[in-house]
Amino acid sequence: MLNTRQELLLVDVEREAMRQAGKFNAQLMDFVRAHVQAGISTGELDRMIYQYTRDHGHTPACLGYQGFPKSSCISVNEVVCHGIPGTYSLKPGDIVNIDCTTNVHGWLGDQSETFLIGEVSAMAKRVTQCAHDCLYLAIRALSPGCRVAEIGRAVTSEAHARGFSVVREYVGHGIGRRFHQEPSIPHFPNRQSQLDRLHPGMCFTIEPMVNEGVKDTVLDRRDGWTVRTRDRKLSAQFEHTILMTEEGPEILTLTSDGPQEGHAF
Repeated sequence: MLNTRQELLLVDVEREAMRQAGKFNAQLMDFVRAHVQAGISTGELDRMIYQYTRDHGHTPACLGYQGFPKSSCISVNEVVCHGIPGTYSLKPGDIVNIDCTTNVHGWLGDQSETFLIGEVSAMAKRVTQCAHDCLYLAIRALSPGCRVAEIGRAVTSEAHARGFSVVREYVGHGIGRRFHQEPSIPHFPNRQSQLDRLHPGMCFTIEPMVNEGVKDTVLDRRDGWTVRTRDRKLSAQFEHTILMTEEGPEILTLTSDGPQEGHAF
């Protein structure tokens, strides 16, 4: 039986299963993006995500996970992550992160994207651009067998150079048949990430959360899920599921219609 630090290396058939999970999850994100606009409630978006997923024979992995009550995490403005969809209606000037994870025949695809609603402030564009760029800089820093710390170095150096901070309490993770598994993928270099390596056959997420102000966060004690920036300034995030192959990192959750590497907001 694997202990928490042993690596799970996927064989070819398992890699293909993860590719299919990522492909559907990206398809789901492309479906929902057409509806992310001013006037729609986060609860309505979540219901669309649930119905589209079930209509295709799959299961929203967030629903019921450790008691989470909805099918997706939808985080607006100062909400860093784990926002619970509800009655809030999106307004011009908002930024909103939608985080979807789907169970496709027992394998999980996981990604998130930050959307700009109408005309947003220059700061909102800047922090969103930074989070997007940090994700791709982290991916491009990887090679077979590299240390996990390469991710944190790429993210923090870029974010700090632009005057932003990087959240430390919430990190990326290994993924496969289980939602969260080893290795932990921090977006800042730490002692463990200097030791852990990313070998061919490993699947994991990279999901940097970049804050306008301080890096510190506060958990909402009323719902036990919603995480906000301590100073209530903006936070943006992008996430992909990555498969490390013998040739290098493969992005499993690329969308057809969403922002690609090099996109300018």
